[in-house]
Amino acid sequence: MTRQEEVRAMLDKAQRYLKSAETLRQQQDYDSAVSRLYYAMFYVAEALLFAHGQSFSSHRAVISAFAQQFIKTKRLPPELHQWLREGFEKRQVSDYEFMTGTSDAVVVEMQTRASQFVNQVEALLKQEGAL
Repeated sequence: MTRQEEVRAMLDKAQRYLKSAETLRQQQDYDSAVSRLYYAMFYVAEALLFAHGQSFSSHRAVISAFAQQFIKTKRLPPELHQWLREGFEKRQVSDYEFMTGTSDAVVVEMQTRASQFVNQVEALLKQEGAL
């Protein structure tokens, strides 16, 4: 599989996770929806780094490298890093705590942000010729 095909596979998975999150939200499984939305953002951040020849073994390393290479250099807007960090924190709570307090409103807001995140990163990948 070529690098471009792997990047495309990561983006396709992110799109599937966005759709899965909506299904989970409709079933009122808010914790699982939050997890899927975070992973949608994580996979496209990982795809962007991979397209530039980089791979990391932890979520925190991906989040940090994403900020260093694409936010600090102003290639992407700073809110994307904030959304990714917040998504990571919400996913940690949703996956590992029993009483999370996650609501439909939280999921809807996160869906909007995750969709924008995926779209903006995918646009950068296209602009750079990685897709």
